[in-house]
Amino acid sequence: MTFTLQFTGETQIARPRLTRPAADIHKYMRGHAVVLSGPALQTGASRLCALAALGVGAGLVTILGDRRALDEHAAHVTAIMLKEKDTMLSAIDDRVRAIAVGPGAGANDELRLLVLKLLALKKPTLLDADALTVFSDQNTHLFNAVSDNIVMTPHLGEFARLFPDIAITDPVSAAVNAARRSGSVILLKGPNSVIAAPTGRFAINTHSSPWLATAGSGDVLSGLVCGLLAQGLPAFDAAAIAAWLHGDIGRRAGAGLTADRMAEYIPLVLQGCIQEG
Repeated sequence: MTFTLQFTGETQIARPRLTRPAADIHKYMRGHAVVLSGPALQTGASRLCALAALGVGAGLVTILGDRRALDEHAAHVTAIMLKEKDTMLSAIDDRVRAIAVGPGAGANDELRLLVLKLLALKKPTLLDADALTVFSDQNTHLFNAVSDNIVMTPHLGEFARLFPDIAITDPVSAAVNAARRSGSVILLKGPNSVIAAPTGRFAINTHSSPWLATAGSGDVLSGLVCGLLAQGLPAFDAAAIAAWLHGDIGRRAGAGLTADRMAEYIPLVLQGCIQEG
């Protein structure tokens, strides 16, 4: 299964092209994604992220967390693997192609150290929510650790905390400046999300819906990005395609959409992107 980023004009993201997987493909070829769990009683966000990563095509998804958190996950998921997190992060082996950390993780010193340890693995990584907020007063530590295979997905509030001196009156300029400064791909979330790379390249997603303004929606977007990274997409393409797919979920679901139902729409969204050949 191959996704191709497409545009209307120079910068507006269009429906991505999706080709069917080869007949002899297996789950490991589709990529293994790891999502870091939040603590007990805060596991929902990471679970939404993991479900979206699996739905968008990652061949395997593992939630990594402590025992109490995994007990909660076990009551909700079946197709997602669960593994205990140790200090060596031994579950993140050579077969893991992408990592997501931040949703519901808890903004504390332990998370800050964990993020830096994960970035040292040099794997494509999605940073969102608490994984960004925890560096609000130490942003240079984060920027020194990232590379261009890292995607950050801040909303306007998280962006302002992480980049306090970058004005957000012009979202395109803000995202481009943040990407250059951080050295990562920035997906600045909003009604028209902006995706920017450290090179200055940017794209705008206008294919969205106000029904996406619901708790947990951003966690699903994070999972879409991570699932695409696990399939080998470059960070910019993964972020741009995920933004369009996320918007299409909102448009298809419409009124009454809640985040825990969003994964149900992913097959319909993908079916609409399939092109033969």
